[in-house]
Amino acid sequence: MITRQQNLDLALQIFDHAGKYHPGFQHNHDTYHAIIHKLARARVFGPIETLLAQLRQSNIKCGENLFITVLRNYGIASRPERALRTFLRIKNFGVERSVRSFNTLLNALIQNHQYDLAHALFKNCRKKFDIIPNVFTCNILIKALCKKNDVEDAIRVLDEMPGMGMIPNVVTYTTILGGYVLRGDMVRAKKVFGEILDRGWLPDATTYTILMDGFCKQGQLIEAVKVKDEMEENGVEPNEVTYGVMIEAFCKENKSGEALNLLDDMLKKKYVPNSALCCKVIDVLCGEGEVEGACDLWEKLLKNNCTPDNAISSTLIHWLCKKGKIWEAKKLFGEFERGSIPGVLTYNTLIAGMCERGELHEAARLWDDMVEKGCVPNAFTYNMLIKGFCKVGNPREGIRVLGEMLGKGCLPNKATYSILIEGLFDSGMEEDIIKVLFMATSSGGIDTESWGLFISKIAGNLDSRRGMLNEIIQLKL
Repeated sequence: MITRQQNLDLALQIFDHAGKYHPGFQHNHDTYHAIIHKLARARVFGPIETLLAQLRQSNIKCGENLFITVLRNYGIASRPERALRTFLRIKNFGVERSVRSFNTLLNALIQNHQYDLAHALFKNCRKKFDIIPNVFTCNILIKALCKKNDVEDAIRVLDEMPGMGMIPNVVTYTTILGGYVLRGDMVRAKKVFGEILDRGWLPDATTYTILMDGFCKQGQLIEAVKVKDEMEENGVEPNEVTYGVMIEAFCKENKSGEALNLLDDMLKKKYVPNSALCCKVIDVLCGEGEVEGACDLWEKLLKNNCTPDNAISSTLIHWLCKKGKIWEAKKLFGEFERGSIPGVLTYNTLIAGMCERGELHEAARLWDDMVEKGCVPNAFTYNMLIKGFCKVGNPREGIRVLGEMLGKGCLPNKATYSILIEGLFDSGMEEDIIKVLFMATSSGGIDTESWGLFISKIAGNLDSRRGMLNEIIQLKL
């Protein structure tokens, strides 16, 4: 019942009620493990400490797995000190610590960059904890050393492993390879890769991907492609990370065709590309003038049940607007709206595109739709509308928008005032600048940077604007 319960508070109430009021029922290791596991997964650690205190006072015999769950989740939640404290008191519960809980602790420490502490614990694990490390322990330590850029010590641990009765495996060598990749030392990384092959091991997708990533980061895309080809020749299937690394590298080199082919392959294999990756492909396609190709990608994502999110939609809408395809952008927005809830970024992108093209009526309609659906406009939204009105020679309507902005408690920024002042100057309505300034000061004041902007604009032609400058100074005082 506790395991099935989605509401954490209710799960805790069920646990407490069963222990106190249910006749003939007593909690055991399984019920404690169930509730602690549920709380740990949700990163709700306060009640866990209370439950552990109760467990310690009871005569219930529990197992190490319960503490491994707590250790792992303390690591994920960036609480390495709590993980260490939990490990140190396992014996207080009548439970023997083993290499499994020790390895979990080391991983928690490494996740939180506590590399020196992990190394110190490893060196003292036999003497202090009576724990004999295994190959997994050594692999974890090697990972810590590589992450702190101490590949030399990592190799020393590798060399000492046979003397400790342990045989290094593919993971061990892959970790060392990754250490060299982090340094950008692809010569030594390739050498370690060769050692893996010499030992008769078949590298897995992770090993190949780390090597590819290293070449990509060094700008050696041709070498990365060779590694990918070798990977496929050896019958090793690329995974989601492999595709991500290579697609990103092709985008960086503006090779939209190759990036799109790999993304197609990824979709065929039922992998779901992340939003950032899709945005990069759309950016490089549109940057090369292939807006239609980017729209086709949108359709492919929908057909493969990969619903484009606000970031992907905004990116494509931005490019459609930039290329003057406003109505195509509006149509795409409508399609997106049918299956998702547009965020402020998506609304802003389309409103900005419409204002840039002078489609203020449509921009206003979209604004109304945005507000009606509970999406709160931000300073960028208001700035785009103000800019749009200024661009068509109607800055006074921009002043009205500023009034609405201030009324809604949205603070204008330097860009707001810059757009409006420029618009008023260009339209010969300089006298309205004082009105704008008065509105700003009446609504809680303006920052120093914006004050400087007002003064610098007026002081540009002091002879004709001396009176206006005096009014600004009076408002400042």
